[in-house]
Amino acid sequence: MTQQYPLQGEFNPAVPTRIVFGQGKIDSLRDEVRDLGGKRVLVLSGRTVAEKTNSVRRIADGLGDMSAGVYSGLTQRAPLSSAVEAANMALANGVDTLVGVGGSTISDASRMIAVLMAEGITTVERLRKLGEEQDMMLTPDLDGKTLPLQVSIPTTLSAGEFNMGGGNVLDDQAGHKIRVRHPRLYADLIVLDSVMTEGTPDWLWLSTGVKAMDHCIERLYCSGNQPAIDAPILAAAETLFHHLPKSRESDGDSEARLQCLVAAWMSMMGAPNFATGLSHAIGHIIGVHYSVGHGYTSCVTQPYVMEFNRPVSAHKQALLARSAGLDTRGMSDEAAAEAAARAVDDFILGMGMPHRIRELEIPEADLPKIAELVLTDGGCRSNPIPITTTEQVMEVLKAAF
Repeated sequence: MTQQYPLQGEFNPAVPTRIVFGQGKIDSLRDEVRDLGGKRVLVLSGRTVAEKTNSVRRIADGLGDMSAGVYSGLTQRAPLSSAVEAANMALANGVDTLVGVGGSTISDASRMIAVLMAEGITTVERLRKLGEEQDMMLTPDLDGKTLPLQVSIPTTLSAGEFNMGGGNVLDDQAGHKIRVRHPRLYADLIVLDSVMTEGTPDWLWLSTGVKAMDHCIERLYCSGNQPAIDAPILAAAETLFHHLPKSRESDGDSEARLQCLVAAWMSMMGAPNFATGLSHAIGHIIGVHYSVGHGYTSCVTQPYVMEFNRPVSAHKQALLARSAGLDTRGMSDEAAAEAAARAVDDFILGMGMPHRIRELEIPEADLPKIAELVLTDGGCRSNPIPITTTEQVMEVLKAAF
């Protein structure tokens, strides 16, 4: 018999982000930006996207005389010096719109760059000092200040463009992120077009698809979960289970890639009404301290976190089994939840993704240090089993190693 739980909560409406999706939608970018009121655009990207794909060139060409140029120095996790440099370039060129092309690094950095522009923060020293003074979490007063429009064009499935209320860059000198939080920080426009993903290598595309699956799983059972979230994330999980394995670049299936982009969007529906859990908490620490992409961190953590959380979330994990196409008739919630974890495991292994922490070249001797750092992440508090001790984290890390 399925256990009954109290139905209660609250839902805060999402921000007014416009999302356009479909093949060829990128060709309407100039008109979309103009309709938003943008006149002068700086395109933001990393070097790989700018130099090894046609995405940035196509966007800049499509913007025509609205383009103020391209800044392509936002490498992984966006070192703060690159964010300051991009903000100064934008200010010098009268930019009123930032168009980010890439994954979560670009969308996270773009929101920080917008704040640097609005606040007139023009030096690395000033940004680092503010970070130190505010415990690495900037809370700017933006009342009455003009923020540039934010446009995101994802080339991966990490779905960072759908985050709301914050951004971050990496203080690579100190080895930690400087974050910013404000309710005005969100994308005004997101364009989902599979042509923009051409050139994204399979390891990045597939691993960030697992990251999107990680979103679905943690949204199912972490703090803030509610009925308005369950439906889209279960549909997103079903789409990922079905389409991600056949969306490799070599397959040339642009429709499968577009389906995955929409699934990544759906995995974030309901933002900001939910929280993340232990999988994201571990991923945040491993990602920053070992320069590992968050797609890979999800690959090596989520099945083991599901197992850890199963005693209190089997009734929700059982729903995921059906998204994986499993026949759960006659199964208990616990049995269906176990089958769901196996399906996620098989999903990751079937695409050739890393499956163990040791595959990321992280020494086993570092696990206790990682466990201590994980406790500092907010995902520990919103995990369905609150994480309060290093022993709890070590249980998962050892299983995942």
